[in-house]
Amino acid sequence: MSSPEVESLSWGHMQVKGGPCAYKDCKVWPGGSRAWDWRETGTDHRPGVQPADVEEVVAKGVDTLVQTSTLDLLKQKGVTVRVLQTEKAVAEYNVLVGQGARVGGVFHSTC
Repeated sequence: MSSPEVESLSWGHMQVKGGPCAYKDCKVWPGGSRAWDWRETGTDHRPGVQPADVEEVVAKGVDTLVQTSTLDLLKQKGVTVRVLQTEKAVAEYNVLVGQGARVGGVFHSTC
């Protein structure tokens, strides 16, 4: 199963190919995507992405996770981590999707 491409990104808006709607923030993985609500885990700009934020994506069987901040948890699980600014992160994610990689992402569209 392949990862869906992020078709568009603008301030407060992300469209994932095959997604049910546009997202403000989203999680993507091979075969799916969903809205990412920071309140689920207490995420904020500080302290940043929480381990619980990425557990769902890692559990989907990704080999690489592209996101906008890093977590040692991912490295401990053997997942390659790429930390990039959002536009660059989405571009990198889409390149990996195009290569058929089992890639996931956790993206915040307003940073």
